[in-house]
Amino acid sequence: MASSSDLHKGESGGLSELRIVLLGQEKSSTGNTILGREEFERHTIEYVKRQGAVAGRQVTVVNTPEGWLMYSVLDPLDVNERIEHSTPLCPPGPHAFLIVIPVERLRETEWIVEVLLEHLQERVWRHTVVLFTIEESLRETTIEQHIERERCLRQIVEKCGDRYHVLNTTDRADGTQVTELLEKIEEMVAGNSGAYFLMDGAFRKELE
Repeated sequence: MASSSDLHKGESGGLSELRIVLLGQEKSSTGNTILGREEFERHTIEYVKRQGAVAGRQVTVVNTPEGWLMYSVLDPLDVNERIEHSTPLCPPGPHAFLIVIPVERLRETEWIVEVLLEHLQERVWRHTVVLFTIEESLRETTIEQHIERERCLRQIVEKCGDRYHVLNTTDRADGTQVTELLEKIEEMVAGNSGAYFLMDGAFRKELE
């Protein structure tokens, strides 16, 4: 169920507040790009929350520890436990989980996608957007062509209801790419009737 704050409008005409949890690879540069400044260290070993005003919204970004997905291969429950641990940092709950996939390292991150597809609980996907990051502009191959060629990318994009975005993490001067990302998140929230992800007893019971 949505809280009343989820329905408050900001200067942008969208939500006045957005709460985001980062999953995947190279999340720190993504969080720094969203907030427009250096807030996250490259190698994060704990959960870190940072906040800032972005495009007329108060944005909270929670970065999850690096390497946790690697351990999730050995312990599948770990994937959803990370969701459980990150959620209290952005009360009453995150509006969006961003699965960060570096385009330049698609082959290296394929196994991460497989782990998420296999173990992430179904209710989490309703609040998830795939975020493809690049360090330079896409050249001959568009992101749509990458998705079409790679089976695991097609699967994860479909699992997210075809919600995805491309973010250049080296071009922070281009504020439109972050604004467009926030607008896509707001569209997803609207599609969820204004609801954020709620950590409840049913979710915890599924972890037992």
